[in-house]
Amino acid sequence: MPCKNISSNIKVLIQLALERCFGTKKRMDDNDSIAKKWSQLSGKNNWKGLLDPLDINLRRYIIHYGEMAQATYDAFNTEKASKYAGSSLYAKKNFFSKVALEKGNPFKYDVTKFLYATSKVDVPDAFIIKSWSREAWSKESNWIGFVAVASDEGKEVMGRRDIVIAWRGTVQTLEWINDFEFGFVSAEKIFGKKKQDIGDPKVHQGWYSIYTSEDSRSNFNKTSARNQVLSEVRRLVDQYKDEEISITVTGHSLGAAISTLNAVDIVANGYNIPTGHPNRACPVTAFVFASPRVGDLNFQKLFSSYQSLRALRVRNALDLVPNYPLFGYSDVGQELGIDTRKSNYLKSPGNVSTWHNMEGYLHGVAGTKGSKGGFKLEVPRDIALVNKTSDALKDEYLVPVSWRCEKDKGMVQQADGSWKLMDHEEENGDIDDL
Repeated sequence: MPCKNISSNIKVLIQLALERCFGTKKRMDDNDSIAKKWSQLSGKNNWKGLLDPLDINLRRYIIHYGEMAQATYDAFNTEKASKYAGSSLYAKKNFFSKVALEKGNPFKYDVTKFLYATSKVDVPDAFIIKSWSREAWSKESNWIGFVAVASDEGKEVMGRRDIVIAWRGTVQTLEWINDFEFGFVSAEKIFGKKKQDIGDPKVHQGWYSIYTSEDSRSNFNKTSARNQVLSEVRRLVDQYKDEEISITVTGHSLGAAISTLNAVDIVANGYNIPTGHPNRACPVTAFVFASPRVGDLNFQKLFSSYQSLRALRVRNALDLVPNYPLFGYSDVGQELGIDTRKSNYLKSPGNVSTWHNMEGYLHGVAGTKGSKGGFKLEVPRDIALVNKTSDALKDEYLVPVSWRCEKDKGMVQQADGSWKLMDHEEENGDIDDL
């Protein structure tokens, strides 16, 4: 009997070893495919033949950029009792380690710049978090994202030097949809005062204000989010001008709307072209999730006219946000539809919050079967992530609801036994590099 048990155990160990070996080889093969096919995955042919059924490498690719967008939520300080509410919890140096994007992740990047935003027009509280503290780090600005560039190791996996811009979305309930007035403004700061042949493109005033506003009272927004990101893109494109480069912009919800403006801005004003090399424009791709509409029909036409610009919008079937604004606006780019109701892992039918949740979106991308119907996790993405900030997983999976939080909410015990809120990593250059 003991011999049989030993034999059985040996078989199990051999099977696990083989699975680990071949699983690693498969991941390496997938990474090699991404390096070879990155231009198609970034929309060179408008994702023809890749969306339905969803190509396995494109799944991984979309999830990768979605995780960058999710990182802006994971790093955002929403605790109003903190004087650092509205800032990043983490410094640039160890950013991806702190948001759990280091272990098991072959896509290696370094954060080069943090981005900050304000707004000259009134926006809902869900957009700009303000600290209760009289010593608040900023009363006018919020951290709204980052710029990162593929490391040498990441370049090998990605097949080129990829510059990523990730924009943060809203972190509160969807009530802001009803509180927002969806008025149009001319996007002169992006497209200039000269009218286009197709007409004057109009965009949503709120998205445009957050992207283009500055405030002399704020150390973090003496220049707008737009100017911050464009100056960094210019620096990186010129720094790596002798390499193959791509620019990828990503965001969820509000962040998706800002991503759309940012992507077209980069191309319209030639920031994807190295200085002194007018014929070497690099591709700019926006991967956006749960995006509200951004502009009118003229904006859509102008967006579509740029050869080096692509956008893929991921939309969950019952998510309300992509339907807004309801009138006068036009979608841009290609759409990838998902339906998280088809997942057997999630509570049915869900609710407006779980349908809009970013981790829910990535779960949907990992398992969507497109027009064939059904749901299968083609990418082994951990289902526990779905409950990171929501209550979406079925109880049988024994994953706590909204499990991600800072230890003791940032409270740290001092040597004398007292407790102090310490929820911000300082680093040189937080203000100076703006």
